[in-house]
Amino acid sequence: MMQIHVLPFGVLKDWLGASTAAVELPEGATVADLLERLREDRPTQWLRGIAVSVNAEYATAAQVLCAGDEVGLLPPVSGGSAGAEDVPEPPGVMTALTRATIDAEELIAAAKRGEDGAAVVFDGIVRNNSRGRQTLYLDYEAYEEMAARQMEELARKARNRFDVRHVTLVHRLGHLEIGETSVLIVVTAAHRGPAFEACRWLIDTLKKTVPIWKRETFVDGTVWAAGEPFPAGLAVAPGEGPHES
Repeated sequence: MMQIHVLPFGVLKDWLGASTAAVELPEGATVADLLERLREDRPTQWLRGIAVSVNAEYATAAQVLCAGDEVGLLPPVSGGSAGAEDVPEPPGVMTALTRATIDAEELIAAAKRGEDGAAVVFDGIVRNNSRGRQTLYLDYEAYEEMAARQMEELARKARNRFDVRHVTLVHRLGHLEIGETSVLIVVTAAHRGPAFEACRWLIDTLKKTVPIWKRETFVDGTVWAAGEPFPAGLAVAPGEGPHES
């Protein structure tokens, strides 16, 4: 037998009842075997639409597990620890998860250089309503090691794919009030076309692949925001609708 460590995130913590757990499995067990073990005596719907990571890398259901592996259970993401000023990054890329207020003006100014002809910004802010319900505040959580890695990889890919000079990608975690910035993306380039395309691709891809989850508190209840489906090949089972409480 071998022991692995399971880390559920988002709504899965509510359903599985623990933030981390040790599970005994036979040698040679796969991700699918683990999910089957966890599904025993639990509602079957908890599995739908989730992805799984092994040691902070996305994994398939067929992946064989080893003793000591850390397995993350990831519901569809809704997005995403260190402050931006503390994270060393390669030239042209600055990514960070932070619990501090995001200073958009400072980060935009820091991204610009004389050779840039365009700076395209996506500033995602907390609005006061969602789906017809009055929002009081939001809370964001992440699988931080994995999210940081995924964000840096996305920024690097955007630079190469769209031939832009610089990408800043910062996501808040923790408690956010109405009007605060939850995610900031700054793309600078010689020309506006690639900068627009890269910025749109970054936010759309981040919301599908980076393990960050949003919990919305309304005047009449709380919801784990329904994430967009994982891209093909990441989800271990078909998806389902939003989870509310």
